[in-house]
Order: sequence, then C-alpha cells, then structure tokens
Amino acid sequence: MSQSAQDAPTEATRLLCAGTYLDIDFRRRVIEELVEHEERPIAPSLGVDVVPVLTHALRARAQDTLTAFLLLGLWAGFVAVDVASTPEGAPAPLWSGAYALVCLVHWAAYAAAGRGSAAYVVDKRTLRQALRGSGALRALRVLLPVGVPALTLGYWALTFWALSEGANNWVGIIFPLLLAVPVWTHRARVAAVMRDELGRDVFRSRPRAFPDSAHHRRIARAIDREQYAGLTIYDPSRPFIGMGIPYEPWSFALELKQRKQAGDLAPNGAPPFTGRTIVELIRPRLEALRKGAAESSRDRLKDLEIEEFVYLPVGPQRPMVDYEEHSVRRHLAESVNEGGEARRYFLRVRVGAWDEQVVVSVLVRVHTQGGMLVLEVAPHVLTPVRPEFRAVDVIAARGEDDLLRDGVRALLTAPAAGFAAAVSTVRSAVSGFRTWLADPRRAVPDGPADSVRELAAAKHVSLFQEMDVSRYVKTVQDRIASGVRDALRSQGYETDQFEQQIVQISEGGIYIGSMSGGAVAQGAGAEAKHLTGSGGR
Repeated sequence: MSQSAQDAPTEATRLLCAGTYLDIDFRRRVIEELVEHEERPIAPSLGVDVVPVLTHALRARAQDTLTAFLLLGLWAGFVAVDVASTPEGAPAPLWSGAYALVCLVHWAAYAAAGRGSAAYVVDKRTLRQALRGSGALRALRVLLPVGVPALTLGYWALTFWALSEGANNWVGIIFPLLLAVPVWTHRARVAAVMRDELGRDVFRSRPRAFPDSAHHRRIARAIDREQYAGLTIYDPSRPFIGMGIPYEPWSFALELKQRKQAGDLAPNGAPPFTGRTIVELIRPRLEALRKGAAESSRDRLKDLEIEEFVYLPVGPQRPMVDYEEHSVRRHLAESVNEGGEARRYFLRVRVGAWDEQVVVSVLVRVHTQGGMLVLEVAPHVLTPVRPEFRAVDVIAARGEDDLLRDGVRALLTAPAAGFAAAVSTVRSAVSGFRTWLADPRRAVPDGPADSVRELAAAKHVSLFQEMDVSRYVKTVQDRIASGVRDALRSQGYETDQFEQQIVQISEGGIYIGSMSGGAVAQGAGAEAKHLTGSGGR
C-alpha cells in the first residue's frame, strides 16, 4: 500500500480503532507492541493505518484511568461510611464487602465466558465455543450465566429485606447506585466517540487521529516512516509478520537447459538471464490482469497492487534505519539478483477484498544462480477483523436520546465494568513503569513480534470469502507462471520440466494445494500434488 493510503481511511482501520474501546486485551496488546517495545519497527501495514489505532488505544486507556479514579473515590467513601455505620463487634463492613464480592464475580464471569471486559460488553465467542471443554471449566461456564444474575439479585434482595426489617442499611443501596454513575458517563463518552469520530459516515471525512503527547508523537512519526515503506526489518525466527496466515506456500528449483533447436536459442547480445529479467516479464501480465478486471467488472482484482519489497535482517537501532526512497531503491536493485539468505527481495502482489477485511498477498522470489532457476511463491491471507468490533455501528446508531435505557445498561454492567477499569488502570501503571525501566529506545534492536492487524483478525473466513481467496491466489499464480515460462522461452531454455511442475489450471496442469489443505487438478491427464507446511505461525 502506498503512502497515499493514509488519506483514504479503510473500514479495517475504523473497526480496529473501535476495538480499542471494546476489548481491553486488544488495546493492551496494541500499546505493548507499539509503545512498550519502541525498539521494534512495525510490521508491514496491509489495509490499515496504524497511527489512528494507536491514538484511540491511548485515548481509551486514559478514559479507563479517569473512570477508575472516580470509582476509587466512591469506593473509599463507600467503605468509610460502611465502617462508620457498622455495629460494634461486627467482623467486617457488610455492605461494601458484599458488593465488592458481586463486582469481582461479575468481572470473573465475563472473562470466563469470553466476553469483553470494557464498559461496553461484546461477545468474543459463540455459546457453543464457550461451552467447549470438559470437567470443571465447562461446568463453570455453564453455571456462570445463571449464578451471576442470581448473586446480584440476592444482594439487592438482602439489602431491601434488611431495610424492611428496620436496619439502617441505606449505604448498601445508595453507593452501588452512585458507582454506576461513572460507568454511565464513561459509556456516554465512548458512545460519543463511536458516533462522532468512528461512525461509518463520518470516519472518512474526519482529520486523521494523531497522539497528543510528544513521546507518542515520536512513535507515530516512526510508524508513518515504516508502515507503507518498501522495506521492513524482520527477525529470522519471525518472518512474514503482518502478512497473515500462509496459504500453501510452494517453491521449486529447475536446472536451466538450453534448447537443442537452433531457432530457440537466445539471440546473441541478449541481456543476462537474472531474477530481474523474470520480474520484468511477470509484472506486465499482472498489470494486464488489473486493467482487464477494471474494464470488464467490479472484481477486486481491478485494485490489485504490485510492489517490490525487501526484507532486511535486524541490525541497526530503529532510528538509524533509512526508509528514504533512494535507500529503498538501492536495496531493491541490489537484492533482486543476489538470492541471499538475510536480505530477501520479493515481488508483492496484494488484493484487498471485502473492504480490506480479507487481504490476499502473494510474495514471489526468484533467482538464477549456478545454472538453476529457483522460484518461491508464498501466498498469505489476512482474515477479517473480529466481528465483535462491529458493535461500533450498533452503539453509534443508538443516538443521544437513549439516556434512560443506557442508564439501565450502565447499572447492569457497572459491577464488571468498574472492576475492569480498575484492572486496566493497574495494568497501565505497570506498563508505564516497565517501559520506563526497560528504556526501549536503548534496547537491543529487534524485529516486529506482532502485527496490529493480525491481533484483531478472526480465526476463520466465510465460504464466500474462502472462494474469493482461492480465486485470487490461483489467478495471480497463473500470471506468475506464464511470466516465468515466457522468460525461459525468450532465453532459449527448455520449459518442459517447468510446465510439468508449475500451476497450470487453465491448461489442465498441476495445481498445488488449496485453502482447505487438499489438492485439486483439472483437465485430461492432470495430476494433483499437495505440499504441507501451511498454517499459522
């Protein structure tokens, strides 16, 4: 994706920004990767602008912290008044202790059931998934949906029964209601962000979100240098971070043999047969595919992106890596023919489908040293953003006139949300101390460990999406194969062995792999060969 992509916010960017408010764990992972590990450059950003995601993650954390301090003040008053009103001889304050137990159980129940732990609770998994497992864990997940409401009702029944018996227990009624007020205001602030900044109609027209503090602005500027650059830093043990799930990568090596027929020999004075020669023959076929799709249909292949890309091993400190265009071009020019182990050149073909929800990337590497042609093709798929992040549209659609209903929601979610805000604030304090102690700007250089886009990815694609992914990969691989075959012919090399090994769906040849892990072939005399080794990292 080019640098101009920052001027066209994508649907995936919008959903990831919303996810920082809806999922505390996702927000924590984003801040951990981008702020706590400032020494790491970010992974290639496919279909997402990471800077607004980081900005909203920091804002959401700040809002949680504010809510937690308000709740802390109310809890201090709750305990103090409860202690003052507790009769002599009682072992402990009754009402504040009982309500603290209710809050703890609420929060634990949401965590165990796989539901969001922020002020807005969203389901992270289906009921069937939640009930998977055996033994005590499954029994716990079955009992929690019943036990938690029963415990809450039991608390309120106890308070009103005590009041009817003449006990002076107003503290056990007033303070739980007061504790819902900060959660209510927190929900109102989040709803305003969802409506005014992250709504489907307003997100594209608003200015790009950028962090406020100088420290985070420095990180954001580093992200801008890296996320759309033509090179990335990588750790050899963690290649292809940010590309998604490998989709049946394959490769082969072919001995280069000149044809015996004189008419098929390469003309005298022809340029040497190198990786660059093959790349320059593959690219026009991919460009023709894009042009043809644009002229004849609305297929996403009309937006196919073709870029040269280079991976550099971890080396200098992050600020010392040169992402200027002339430096990137130099790396590309030097690496395309070298076939080295550390610095690796790829032709990257990218299709952003389903509003950048499904991103298909095909990375092609070819080199011709030692009288051999080596072709490596590594398709990858980024699965859609997790469906629970789409709650942003539900929240934004409720409007500002839903105060009473939202107040009831705040009262029901206040026990879990208050405890979650406290946990988030403690984690933020630990994170800040850990970052200060580690001083990541002076840490040992490292490659990216996680991709923000991959952190938010669902585990599965729909059948329609799977069909589209298969079609995109097959079509791109066919263009790659034809380009390599024509390059061999233009230099007078034999192509029979190549045609027996490569993907040739349209001509009834061999098709290697499929998304479901099988192999398919078509045409008379076709064969199917399955290559293992795909799957997630």
